[in-house]
Amino acid sequence: MKAVVHTKYGPPDVLEIKEIAIPVPRDQEVLIKIYAATVNRTDCATVRAKPFFMRIFTGLLKPKKQIPGTEFAGEIEAVGEKVTSFKAGDQVFGFDDLGSGSQAQYMTIPEDKGLTTMPKHITYEQAAASTEGMHYAYNSIKKAGLKKGQKVLVNGATGAIGSAAVQLLKYFGLTITAVCNTKSMELVRSLGADKVVDYTKEDFTKDKEKYNFIFDAVGKSSFFKCRALLQPGGIYISSDLGFMAQNIVLPLITPIIKPFIGNKKTIFPVPSDIKGSVLLVKKLIEEGKFNTVIDRKYPLEQIVESYKYVEKGQKTGNVVITVEHDNLT
Repeated sequence: MKAVVHTKYGPPDVLEIKEIAIPVPRDQEVLIKIYAATVNRTDCATVRAKPFFMRIFTGLLKPKKQIPGTEFAGEIEAVGEKVTSFKAGDQVFGFDDLGSGSQAQYMTIPEDKGLTTMPKHITYEQAAASTEGMHYAYNSIKKAGLKKGQKVLVNGATGAIGSAAVQLLKYFGLTITAVCNTKSMELVRSLGADKVVDYTKEDFTKDKEKYNFIFDAVGKSSFFKCRALLQPGGIYISSDLGFMAQNIVLPLITPIIKPFIGNKKTIFPVPSDIKGSVLLVKKLIEEGKFNTVIDRKYPLEQIVESYKYVEKGQKTGNVVITVEHDNLT
């Protein structure tokens, strides 16, 4: 089979397309014939091993898992002897933030991991691109403990995480201000934003509104820049570590300095329960409450170009990798 392989860490140019053996599923694994995958921020960070501490999970000197990819959609080709939840022929999709090896023609994954059957009315491309952003957005929103009708602001509302966050917040009944560029304003409104701020024309941190929750879905702002926008008791969450990893440290400090910052705080949630996120996005898709935003599609053979595009930090929604299966040897 064809697979994207990286034997060392570095920029996208370390990625190569190689012919390797099709994996054999273990007793509790399924073998998936991949038709679509994605390239996302998680993948880019994994290939570069940045921040450095990621090597604790990915391998200190070189990658433990040489085939990258976290999101996937395809058809089950075979199942292990003890698999009970799936069968050959099932169309499935899912996500593994530690690496699924989905940037290949086939992959294996345990049946109890973050995968489920696809909604019937969507494509493989839409399914593959629906999980990573949803997972991170959902985990942040859950930690904020929001109530229906409260005001929230999403900075970076057009990325994979941001576009998912806007739709989730609308689903949960929040009032949403979304920050994006000029070309994406109508898209963000269609996802559910009540108010849209064009960051190319105005500084959203000068907004006169006060918010219960600010979610920086692109990690390009900070708690201190956004603090004045928060109501007393308001929460700031970023999808990024921030300058000098401040978003990990600040949750420990803000309770101490609460008298000086008006009982405002920041949280850095550790994402968990991928299975729950995958099942939620399936439910929302089936109910017509979630639409996957796709920016570009690349064939597997253009994997280096796709990574370089994602690393520019300007994508709208998701970047999809299409996987062909002609002339397999």
